Amino acid sequence: MTDRPTRSGTAARPSRLPALTGMRFIAAALVFFFHANFEGFFADAGSASVMKSLSYQGGWTGVGFFFILSGFVLAWSARADDTTGSFLRRRLFKIYPLHLLTFAVAAVLLVTVAGMPFEGGNALLQLFLLQSWSPDIFVRSSFNGVAWSLSCELLFYALFPVLWRLVRRIRPERLWAAAAAVAAAVFAVPLFAPLLSDQSLIPVVNIKASEMWLTYQFPATRVLDFVFGMILARVVAEGRRLPLNFGGALLLTLAAYVVAPFLPASYHLTAIMLVPLGLLIAAAAQGDTRGKRSWLSGRAMVWLGEVSFAMYISHQLVLGYGHRIFGGYTVLWGTGQAIGLIALFLASTLLVSWLLFTLVERPVMRRFGTSRARRAAQAAARTAPPVAASRPAPSAVPAEEPQLSLR
Repeated sequence: MTDRPTRSGTAARPSRLPALTGMRFIAAALVFFFHANFEGFFADAGSASVMKSLSYQGGWTGVGFFFILSGFVLAWSARADDTTGSFLRRRLFKIYPLHLLTFAVAAVLLVTVAGMPFEGGNALLQLFLLQSWSPDIFVRSSFNGVAWSLSCELLFYALFPVLWRLVRRIRPERLWAAAAAVAAAVFAVPLFAPLLSDQSLIPVVNIKASEMWLTYQFPATRVLDFVFGMILARVVAEGRRLPLNFGGALLLTLAAYVVAPFLPASYHLTAIMLVPLGLLIAAAAQGDTRGKRSWLSGRAMVWLGEVSFAMYISHQLVLGYGHRIFGGYTVLWGTGQAIGLIALFLASTLLVSWLLFTLVERPVMRRFGTSRARRAAQAAARTAPPVAASRPAPSAVPAEEPQLSLR
């Protein structure tokens, strides 16, 4: 690992980016409502149509946001004193405890409640986060289906030390050209989908299996989103001018969100939202570096952002098995009742997320996210005389490393 990007006058830039933390909750909520739509709560066709129109693009958008954000935040928080081993240790202890817990819960519910057989091969792929390398959608969506994105994140983390060495060599004046090249590559990926063998249609989302896998769930292609975020982190850190402020980036993102469902599936899954989301993240981060406060950086939104990984990894289990308690797909609800039921599941998901964050994610990171030797060194630095302590001790966990790490 090497130094975070610096530029004359930027050495004192803040390590915390609270607006980005708050935005994580919005991304997780988009994925929640996307999956809630497919639970089919509404009896009224008009209400169901409105729900679909509002939420359909949210799932793809939320996951894309998290992938770009992962690259941005890891590049932003890269430290000169860090090692590849320490970095991977933090990232694995960030995602694996909740993944293992929700996988175990999903396996038990799958067999005891859903009455489905336990597929050992699928279980091993899920356990080791290799499921997204399979072109079989039933493999990728088995057990706790949303964990497919962690399969991509695991590849991102493995490649980050190498990718970071390459990204930090880009000259500041060439950063935008590099970002444009990555964006062009993302738009080129769908051109290869027709070459894959499985051209069957996935009815629920009306997308070809080849397009779904190659453009959306294949780890090797989603690395491009991650690298795009890394480059944008350098753009902000180097003080390069952004083409849009936060308001303009937000309007562009909303426009792309509305237009995307009308475009070919290969492009609305990932490509169309890449640049708007990247600019939105960069503009929010730039605002944080300049000390601008917004509702996104408020205490409530930051807390919601902190539990967003737990929310993401647990919400589909809460929705799917919670829906069974109320009759499942055999029961449809009036508009008011359906909205109330979705609100109940959202509140339940937030409660579960808070418990997972408080009892599992945060304690595990504090205990195991840093090696014993590093913790001892930090403790010694904190108790050292003022002269010896003039060189600040490295932080155990960068404040703004991403919670996902959705999706």
